[in-house]
Amino acid sequence: MANVSIDRPDLAGRHVFALQMRRWKGPMLEAYFPGTRFDYLPLYLSPKAFFRDWKATILATPNSALLVWGRNIPDEVLKFARENSIPVYFMEDGFIRSLAANASHSLSFSLTLDSRTPYFDSRQASDLENILATYDFAADPALIARARLAMDKLLASGLSKYNAPAAISASVAEVETRPTTRRILVIGQVEDDASIQLGCDRLVNNNDLVRLAASENPGCEILYKPHPDVLNGVRKRLSDPSDVAHLATIVTDPVPLPQLLDRVDHVYTITSLGGFEALMRGKPVTAFGMPFYAGWGLTDDRQASPRRGRKLAVEEVFAAAYLLYPRYFDPVEGAEISFETCFENALQWRKSGMPESRIASAQMPPKPAFALSGPYGLLGWRHLMTPFVARLIATIGSADDVTDYRTNPILFFRELSNPKLRRLGRLLYPHDG
Repeated sequence: MANVSIDRPDLAGRHVFALQMRRWKGPMLEAYFPGTRFDYLPLYLSPKAFFRDWKATILATPNSALLVWGRNIPDEVLKFARENSIPVYFMEDGFIRSLAANASHSLSFSLTLDSRTPYFDSRQASDLENILATYDFAADPALIARARLAMDKLLASGLSKYNAPAAISASVAEVETRPTTRRILVIGQVEDDASIQLGCDRLVNNNDLVRLAASENPGCEILYKPHPDVLNGVRKRLSDPSDVAHLATIVTDPVPLPQLLDRVDHVYTITSLGGFEALMRGKPVTAFGMPFYAGWGLTDDRQASPRRGRKLAVEEVFAAAYLLYPRYFDPVEGAEISFETCFENALQWRKSGMPESRIASAQMPPKPAFALSGPYGLLGWRHLMTPFVARLIATIGSADDVTDYRTNPILFFRELSNPKLRRLGRLLYPHDG
């Protein structure tokens, strides 16, 4: 098999129109891709508004391209781009993301840029799948040696995609003392996440996976770790963990996933990256959906993928997913770096703290002052709601959320990803500022 050229998408020199890109990501993109001009389209832009307000400008702009976070592009807009030979690039966080507990507003250590579809969309081949299906790993022993060394360092360090500091909790430590023949871990996910919607050929939720693991492993201890964003109320749940508490021990402590993976014998997942982190540790993995690492002979697959029939080793999948496919960046200086430099930075910053970034934060436009009329109501009476709503946001969000809300309440609600909360914002603040 001849090696294909790894022709990674490049934004340099392009005029990029970015869709579904949150305000805080703009300075990061401009620092990471310095040879690129960016225009940011409004969040949740309807196809009608796109064609009315942006079509002519994009067509008239030389060397234009569309940049989409995730798979958030309407079919009509994608068709327009294809018909007019306008490249569409799909961006996502890479597999070493940050030292935070979730994406939050922290700068990404790595990004993926795909010219076909996001890596988690199993309905069609992504650039990552193309690498996995065609690259001649046997002809590149230096790459495989690099992958093996990188895997060994990752496993020894305990670094993962997210790396919030947390000690082994008493409940998890107590698990080790209980006698059991085998221990099964079910990795919970955000059930309405695109990785499940686009990575599964049928509906499934976390509780379904717990029931499957329990039924297939009688006499074993089942551990179920719900997704941290679901436990924290940041993302909504579609199934209630308490409904399967009779089948599994629910792990609600903020214990890092690598610590759990080291303590179990088998992992069940829908499409989580945690499944691949288990494979790196030599653990058997049952994949209900079709994540990027499934279909290559490494996993117990519950979904067929006719495109994927090649047999690959774990280090070959790692080489593709961690070394060839993503880009790594220094979030302090903004320069593109290697995986190895990114790893060493993360390891050092985990010990000493991350230095202050030179990349300026995107500032929320300030809310207008009191006025006789306008979006904040007669005599600006809606300003009076700010202290009360801020307290509510503080209980379910972060300090950054409270700051953004106080700075510009209307825009804060308009940019929320949860449609129910956006509708609540329309009730509180019906008019745009």
